[in-house]
Formats: sequence, C-alpha cells, structure tokens
Amino acid sequence: MSLTAAGSCLCGAVRFQISGAFESFFLCHCKRCRKDTGSAYAANLFSSTATVNWISGRDCIQTYRVPETRHEKSFCIKCGSALPNVQSNGDLLVAPAGSIDSAIDIRPSAHICFASRAEWDGRVDDIPKVDGLPS
Repeated sequence: MSLTAAGSCLCGAVRFQISGAFESFFLCHCKRCRKDTGSAYAANLFSSTATVNWISGRDCIQTYRVPETRHEKSFCIKCGSALPNVQSNGDLLVAPAGSIDSAIDIRPSAHICFASRAEWDGRVDDIPKVDGLPS
C-alpha cells in the first residue's frame, strides 16, 4: 500500500490518515471476524510499522475486545463502521480494508482460518453479479 492512505467511517464523523506500508492483507473467515462484519470474512490490512493519525472523531471510537483473547475491533459509535486498531502493545496496526478511502495497491495475501468459513461461502461463485441494486 502507498505511504499514506486516507480513511473514514460511513457517517464521516471519524477521519484518519495512515502513514507507512502494509505488510499483509488477509481475508479472515473465522467465526469472530464473520460476527464483526456480518459477512463471509473480514478484509484487514496489517502493518508493524505504519501509524494512524486521527484527523477527527477520535471521541467517537470505541474498541471491543473478546475477553481472554487477542480478538479486538474498533468502530464508530455513531454509525458502527469498523475502524483501524492498534494491537499487541502498539506493535501492530490492523486496518479494515473497507475503511480506507484511498486506492489499496496491495493484493490480498491469503484467505485465513479458511476451515472455519461459513457453510454457504463456497457456493457463491456462479450466482449472478449485478452492478447496482436488483430491480
């Protein structure tokens, strides 16, 4: 990913800039990530060197950690959008790909926790693809 990337939440209350490169981009299919996103997987970018600068809305950010685990999610308290999170005692930046407004120039590295994927996840390749809302 480029050296700087802009991002925001859905309602625009939280805005941020990330400086630095991402080392990996994982699509995680674990049950916790599916619960976090309400989808088949979470698409997260990871960096051990990048930093996040909160431009606005830092007071709108809440973080939830699953007790006795490393699983953590930050989100906007106004709209619920997933937001970047600094984990592992400040050594790891995890940024939800959907929160990034800039172009992402890193390709996903891997599907992880693939054995935990939803039972319906593998049956979607041949369904119709529509470029807007269905009529």
